[in-house]
Amino acid sequence: MNLLAAANTAGMDVLAVLDPGEGVAPPGSEGLVTIVNWVAWVAVALCVVGVIVAGIGMLFAGRRGEGGEQASKLGWVLAGSIVIGGASALVGAVV
Repeated sequence: MNLLAAANTAGMDVLAVLDPGEGVAPPGSEGLVTIVNWVAWVAVALCVVGVIVAGIGMLFAGRRGEGGEQASKLGWVLAGSIVIGGASALVGAVV
């Protein structure tokens, strides 16, 4: 039983070492945070424009019978949106 208690205590010590805490941004990083926020905003706006353009392309391609090609373009736009959204979440967690 003492071995189990010692292992539990050792595990808690490791967890205490791995906890980074809240952290503080280095001085002068406000400008960098502003730039990152602007880039994220522009990237999301471009994703919305990309989805709209892909939808318009599907509209015209559907009349010619080429809707499948435009659907793949929409898939690529949505995949890019997912990557940008994941990056935004990661940066938001760090900043």
